[in-house]
Amino acid sequence: MLKGETEQIGKLFEHTMLKKYGPTQLNQHFLSFNTICDATQERQDAMFKLVEDKLDLMVVIGGYNSSNTTHLQEIAIERGIPSYHIDSADRIGAGNRVEHKPLNQELEVQENWLPEGKISVGITSGASTPDRVVEAVIEKIFALKSAPVPVG
Repeated sequence: MLKGETEQIGKLFEHTMLKKYGPTQLNQHFLSFNTICDATQERQDAMFKLVEDKLDLMVVIGGYNSSNTTHLQEIAIERGIPSYHIDSADRIGAGNRVEHKPLNQELEVQENWLPEGKISVGITSGASTPDRVVEAVIEKIFALKSAPVPVG
């Protein structure tokens, strides 16, 4: 879960236990621990800053079963930024197509996913995504954007 969501749920439980048992017995019935790993929290914090920029689209890189990666995608979608969740550079194909996983849906192929002209692309990855995977995705996007457009 996002840290803010976790904190809200914790506050709800704390408030409920406080009403039921009173302030003197609260610690016997309620304890809260921050168990969100630092890497996940750092990525979420960075993502909140990144989506403040004017972005044409967001590429979220990481495993499809990774909840922290999915939460990163949610942040972009909540801001109205088109988001493409991929697990590797192999999902980006020639001819400006990408096989991606829309939020809470199955894999699908999107044609012409990179708009023409100059664009701003946000790129993030889940906490366990290797840097080399991110680098390969960036390289593939640059290669697509620099490829000559066929005329005809």
